[in-house]
Parts: sequence; C-alpha cells; structure tokens
Amino acid sequence: MSDLRKIIIDDQEVEVDGAMTLIQACEEAGIEVPRFCYHERLSIAGNCRMCLVEVVGGPPKPAASCAMQVRDLRPGPDGQPPVVKTNSPMVKKAREGVMEFLLINHPLDCPICDQGGECDLQDQAMAYGVDFSRFREPKRAVDDLDLGPLVETHMTRCISCTRCVRFTTEVAGITQMGQTGRGEDSEITAYLGETLDSNLQGNIIDLCPVGALVSKPYAFTARPWELRKTETIDVMDALGSNIRVDTKGREVMRILPRNHDGVNEEWISDKTRFVWDGLRRQRLDSPYIRENGKLRKASWSEALSLAAAKIKGASKLAGLVGDLAPVEAVFALKQLVQEQGGHVECRTDGAKLPAGNRSGYVGTASIEDIDSAQMIQLIGTNPREEAPVLNARIRRAWARGANVSLIGQAVDLTYEYTHLGDDRAALAKALEGASKEALEAESLVIVGQGALREADGAAVLAAAMKLAETTGSKLLVLHTAASRVGALDVGAVTEGGLTAATDSADVVYNLGADEVDIAAGAFVIYQGSHGDRGAHRADVILPGAAYTEEQGLFVNTEGRPQLALRAGFAPGEAKENWAILRALSAELGATQPWDSLAQLRQALIAQVAHLGELDEVPQNPWQLEAAGELGKAGFRGAIGDFYLTNPIARASQLMAELSAGAKSRHAQKVAAE
Repeated sequence: MSDLRKIIIDDQEVEVDGAMTLIQACEEAGIEVPRFCYHERLSIAGNCRMCLVEVVGGPPKPAASCAMQVRDLRPGPDGQPPVVKTNSPMVKKAREGVMEFLLINHPLDCPICDQGGECDLQDQAMAYGVDFSRFREPKRAVDDLDLGPLVETHMTRCISCTRCVRFTTEVAGITQMGQTGRGEDSEITAYLGETLDSNLQGNIIDLCPVGALVSKPYAFTARPWELRKTETIDVMDALGSNIRVDTKGREVMRILPRNHDGVNEEWISDKTRFVWDGLRRQRLDSPYIRENGKLRKASWSEALSLAAAKIKGASKLAGLVGDLAPVEAVFALKQLVQEQGGHVECRTDGAKLPAGNRSGYVGTASIEDIDSAQMIQLIGTNPREEAPVLNARIRRAWARGANVSLIGQAVDLTYEYTHLGDDRAALAKALEGASKEALEAESLVIVGQGALREADGAAVLAAAMKLAETTGSKLLVLHTAASRVGALDVGAVTEGGLTAATDSADVVYNLGADEVDIAAGAFVIYQGSHGDRGAHRADVILPGAAYTEEQGLFVNTEGRPQLALRAGFAPGEAKENWAILRALSAELGATQPWDSLAQLRQALIAQVAHLGELDEVPQNPWQLEAAGELGKAGFRGAIGDFYLTNPIARASQLMAELSAGAKSRHAQKVAAE
C-alpha cells in the first residue's frame, strides 16, 4: 500500500511515496543532487556526504538526502508540507567543503587518467566545488591492487565510495573486496590479495565515480570524445543485453552497457564487455575455395557460381543456422534452401525444442517476473554460466526472500538453493509432489538447454511444462544462442531435428554454425565472420559481417524482438549476411523478392507479425507438450567454457586468458599449494 506524502523541494510541491529517500524525491521533481556513493541499484552507504540538503525546521545542519526517507520529515507548524532546499547557502557551503575534503588526497592525474572526460569527480568539482585549495600537506598514497586481467586499479585516486564493494557483494555475489582501516588509513582492498572470481566484475569499472578502477584492455587506447557511439544489442548469450559499441575509425574500442530495466538493467557480463578484441582477429575478409585440399582466395563471382552449381546439383540440401545469425539472414536462408527443395535446422545443439509452440520454446514468463517471484525452480541449468546478468537477478530475488531450488548439477550460483537432485528421477519426484504443495503466489520454472539436449529432451520439457501448470508457475526457457528464438519464430526447423536435416545431405549450407561436426562427404558452403571450425571444414567460404557490422533483429530468451544497429563496416570484401544470400539466389536463377534490408524485413514481418513489435514481449498461448518417457541420465550443463562459446570469443586473446585463469583457479590444489 503506497504512503503518498506532499513535500516542497526548492519551492516546488511534489507528491511522492513516503518510503522514498530525499534524493529520489528530488529526482521525481527533476532536481539534480550530486552524489558519489549513492547508486539506484545498490544498498545505501551514506558515506560520501556529497548529497547534503537543507531540511527547513530540522536540525541546524545539512542532511544526507540518500539516507533520509520522506516519511522521516516533520510537517510545518500548521501542518504545511515539509520543506527541503537543495541550493541554499548552507547546502552550497557544505558541498564545497565536502568537495575540498575529497580533493585533499586526490592526485593531479587528470591528464593521464583513463577516466578523463567521463569522470564524476571532474564534473562535480566543476559544478559544485571551489577553484582553490587550502591544503599544502603531502598527499597520501596507496598500493594498487591486482584484481586480474580486466580491471586496472589506481587506488591513490580512490575516494572510498564503496560502490565496488557493494556491487561485488550484493550483485555479483563474491566476497573478495572490502574496506579496511580508519580515517586516513582506510582503503579498499581485496581479501588476501585475491583476484576477482566473477563473470560480472567489469561492471565495477562503470560504477567507479573516479579513475580508481578502469578497463585494463581499453586503457590508453582512446579518449571518449574521439569515439563514435552506437546503441545496439549483445549476442554473447540469449539475454539480449542492451549495449553501446564505441568505435574509433573502423575498430571497436570498447563495449558498455545501456540501461534496460526489462532485460539487463545496467549490467553486462565480462564476455559481452571485453570480447571486442575477437572482432579484429582471425577475420574472414575474402571468399575462399578449397582446391586439392587447400583453401585459396577467390573472387565473389567465382565463389558464388561454384556454390550455386553445387546447390543446383544437390540430391539433398541442408541449411544450418549458427548461434549469432540475425533473424533476417535466417529468414533469407530458409527461403533460399526450401526453394531448392532442402531443409533448414537451427537446433544445432540437438535441443528438443518444439516447432510452432511458442510457449514450449520460449515459455510464458518475462525476465522481469524474476523480481516478484517467491519460488524459483531451476531445471538443468547453470544460469551463472549461461546468463550471468539473469543470475544476478535471481540472486536479488533470493536476497529478498525467494526460495530457489535446483534439479541439475550442484554448482555455485552465488546464492543458496535447495538441491533436489541431479537426474530425471528428481524431476519426476518434483512433478509427483507438485500437486500436493500449496500454490505459491508468484512462482517460476526456468528450464535450461542442458536439460533438453539428450534423447529424452522433449519428455523433460513436457515434464517441466506440466510442473509449471500444476504449481501455477510461469515458464521461462533459458536459451544460450542469441539467434535461436528468432530462428524458431520463422520456422527454421526440420521434423526429426539436426540428424534428419543433415543425414545423407550432399551439400550443406552452413550459416555460421561453428559448434557442429559435419560428416565427411558433404560439400560445405560456409558463411560466417571468423576462421573457426566451420571455415576449416568448408569447401567454399563466403565472408559475412559480425554482429557489430550489420543491422539485424535478435529475439531474446523471453521472446522480445530487439534491433541491433551497425557500429562499423565489415573488413575487406566481407558483406552483410542477407546480401550474400540475396546475391546467391540470383546466381541460382531464383532471385529473392527483395532488394534491400527494409523490403526483406517487410516480408519477414508479413509472415511473423510479432517481430515488428520491437521491445515488446508477446503473450504466448499456453499449449502443453505431449508427455514422454523420461530417461535415467543426470542433467548436464549447456556450456563447457563460459569464455569460449562462439567464434568471436574464441578469436579473442583476452577470453583465452580468462578461460585459462578460470581453469587454473578451479583446478584441484595439490598439498604444496
């Protein structure tokens, strides 16, 4: 029940919830209050004192607006609304004093600091500080920490706002960072000098309001005003995180998160943030043809005519859809292959996802439903590896009191959960006991891809859907491939799955599927961006654009279509994916009925209407899958190595370093260590 209170801020009357803090009430009124330690998504620390305001009729000193609630204010003598001032002489003097105090020990690093140009301390010193300093004493200095290969530290610049400590503890769920000492000796440090063990640690770079924590791979490569900024969508997992890609010339220099409350809030995983060096390495920038067992460079016309000749002469043609393909390219591939009498398959990992039943391959829940869930049942998934940002959301629900239970491998998810077992028997038992349990007010069943990949995957999905129906829960199918839901939406599936599509196929058109072993004997046409496994197996290589180099639709794991925009251009002779397929169709004498991406998108939306409703989560009609016979096997995770799941990540030197570091960290220690 809301407790609305009237309050006057700078002669402006607003009505806000009594549980709000003064800093939030000021934001409601459109008044900016400076802050360093306060952050909307972290607990309140109240230790930087920059957000001081004057409460009229209150104590004769300024109050910290981040730590005082509206309901704590006293009304005026005749019952008038409480009055708060954010620009009175008392507040101005207090802010100047706090800023002067913060700058006593702050080093004069601005010209060589990587945060220069986007530093909160710089901005607020200009807006709220004074232009002189009264201190002549020596400044203190602090040793830098080694937090690993991602975050570079300059701890002398630290102003002890504790944002990094609160993020790692509350959101990432690790306990390596903390603050020790008192007064001038207080410093942020890592427990026993440990490096950070989290795949969300890069977010502390964005959180740091000064240059104490900066990006190690990006350091000293560009200044913010040199960069062109493009708002787009991430494809490293199926969450569809909203990101901003910063480019300098033709090169991607860094990737930052964008706020989207319904998807990733303002966090991204380390793979999303740091994979950009993989966009530069092992790129396919020219068509290739295999002759006498070796690949040689070829012209576009030569490569396309050979591909067309092979497709025309094929007795069985198969099309495979990779994990990073935009919906438009999948739609064009399906049209091209089916026109030639072939079959297309997007479930390249063997997941038994039902074609045509959206409630079976997407579910009925949105990501935001996690926030209000009181009971979360995980089946055959490790969200910490498969979608770290979603896992942080589950952790927050757990911290608020939600009960989390897991059927699958017992792993560290950064929060406590009830482990019900790791095999199909545990799922059958949960299904038996489900009807006897009291229905939860808000509950959620999350099914991972690891649960659906075995021979009995369809039966596992049917059991999970039955469990959701019996307990009155919503269902969320957690995907690992960014292109999968969009490909299922356009119907890029074959009855019988991958084996039915590729068995005895003499020509395989591989659209960036690098995680598939294609049997010897077939002629393989590979279209993709990196020289990965698919290119090594290919007989013809058609170089395509990566996700930052073309516009494209991606549908995330909850079924929300989002538009990725182009941040740069593909290298060399590489072309956009839909354009390659359009050119090949002309070579086949079956020209596709569109000449531009806009026309292709119109044809796509005419066939699948909800893809035109960008950033909307469609309601999926509930349709229970037919129950099947559950096997005896245990559940396995969908991801072997978090850092090396796709060709871009495998081309990245930094991802290889992180993968090696994770392996050594989790290796069995010997006695001498």
